[in-house]
Amino acid sequence: MQEPLNLQALKVAAVAYADDLSKREIPELYGVTDGKAVGTYVEAGFNTYITNNFLHIPGNAAKGIDFPDLDVDLKVTSYSKPQSSCPFRDAVQKVYGLGYHLLVMVYDKVDSPSTATARLDIRNVIFIERERTADYQLTRGIRNMIDNALFDLEGVVDDIDAYLEDRNIPLDPESRRSLAIRISQDPPELGYITISNALQWRLQYGHAIKAAQFGGQPGVEDLRAK
Repeated sequence: MQEPLNLQALKVAAVAYADDLSKREIPELYGVTDGKAVGTYVEAGFNTYITNNFLHIPGNAAKGIDFPDLDVDLKVTSYSKPQSSCPFRDAVQKVYGLGYHLLVMVYDKVDSPSTATARLDIRNVIFIERERTADYQLTRGIRNMIDNALFDLEGVVDDIDAYLEDRNIPLDPESRRSLAIRISQDPPELGYITISNALQWRLQYGHAIKAAQFGGQPGVEDLRAK
């Protein structure tokens, strides 16, 4: 009988899947250089693995994430260029996070001409809590301002407003000011992702990978390092 999927079970399953996948010879991916194709292969395989072993609600286009019952989205990225994209919802995501957890599988692909197969070494399985899926540079700058503001609340709001404008946060002046006030009253956690402005958010995971490998950082962990 299948057990219901929970967050801890998902983490354990991700490591087990990564261990198994890293041992396989994969003819379908031999010679493939398109990272999206590799990501689709890994994501489809993991979703099938979960469906075969657990009771859960599959992802759907409306929710836009792989495991909506757990608020987790799966991302697959190469070690040489650790980045992906996700839908843009609103500019506040850059400050307070995407609104869901990220499970990031980081692979290194090697082709074997002698067997005409590819191998995927899953080097990291990174779990990033939703509160930590904000932009690293932006949240670090904001937190430094607030730490140095002492009790000058009005002054720090002005500073944050100017900082958001300087960072080209896609908001009109009134909305940006409202966000600056909110930030002064509810400072964000330090994020671990680099988020680039675009029609879709462009996510880069370099900081998250380093923080997870270093260990002891709140809200981010390399599940495969344990």
